[in-house]
Amino acid sequence: MSARFADRASAGLALAERVRRLALQAPIVVLALPRGGVPVALAVARALNAPLDLLLVRKIGAPWQSELAVAAVVDGTPPELVLDETMQALAGADQNYIEAQRREALQELQRRRAVYLQGREPLDLEGATVVVVDDGIATGTTVRAALQALRRRRPKRLVLAVPVAPHDTLQRLAAEVDDIVCLSEPDPFHAVGMHYLDFHQVSDEEVLDALDAAHRERLVGGAA
Repeated sequence: MSARFADRASAGLALAERVRRLALQAPIVVLALPRGGVPVALAVARALNAPLDLLLVRKIGAPWQSELAVAAVVDGTPPELVLDETMQALAGADQNYIEAQRREALQELQRRRAVYLQGREPLDLEGATVVVVDDGIATGTTVRAALQALRRRRPKRLVLAVPVAPHDTLQRLAAEVDDIVCLSEPDPFHAVGMHYLDFHQVSDEEVLDALDAAHRERLVGGAA
């Protein structure tokens, strides 16, 4: 039977123990995919005594099913659009649709940057060991886009750490990272939320509380 986690925080504690076994070399940066990945990543950052930052990425869903990703936009200078060309063709998402959704995604990324980062610059990842954390992965399109964009920031080592994901998705993502840590690979896989007893939608306030906690504990880069 696949693991079921009480909530994201407890999943993060279990994940942190597994990540610690990698004996990662400093400097280490933990990046959370908001919003659901933030409570998980806070536990990992605490265990590694590493700074916590956000990896802002926005999925572009299919015209007839918003949860089915056909592309993703990753925050950066400039922002990057990563297409899943196979899913784009299957979904019938033409360039006009992609461009319209890209503009909407950029607006949401700008909002999240203003709300969450409050003017703080992203941490420098060049030469660092970067641990990317989410609360789970389904198709992997959004995460793959984020990982591809991260590679261009020249980390020394890139680690993907999640509590739950399907095995075939992890196999497809293996080429994008140096290490993968996953606690549960259920088969068949239906949805990430089915593996949590509490899988409420994480609010902006919860994200800010987690970042404030990391700041107080001197986990966030630039903390005084």
